[in-house]
Amino acid sequence: MLTEEDARRLVLAEIDGARGCVEYDLQILRVVALPFGWIFYWGAVRDGQGQRPRLGGNGPFLVDRENERLIRASTGVPVARQIADYERRLRREAHARNLAAKQAVQQRDTATPTTAPAHT
Repeated sequence: MLTEEDARRLVLAEIDGARGCVEYDLQILRVVALPFGWIFYWGAVRDGQGQRPRLGGNGPFLVDRENERLIRASTGVPVARQIADYERRLRREAHARNLAAKQAVQQRDTATPTTAPAHT
């Protein structure tokens, strides 16, 4: 399970990959806690006049604390929708795990021969 600091390190490593493509200093601008983890917004550092250069393609990162997923969100889809889509994905995955566990128990129970008590 990730801590917020672990998640921050993952995001910073991804941002470091973008540093070679732009001439600006990049940083995490804001972090929002979510039920499953965090969303990290990032961008360029403000210049001397207080202006922040605009970057294309700097969609936020969703980080899932449980399964340590790092997902780069799209800039073309509202973030709230992407969060809702990911939460639906998590529910589907949990349902699939529960169903698989239930089926495994059923298979185990039907595969185990039942022995009748010995009559003496």
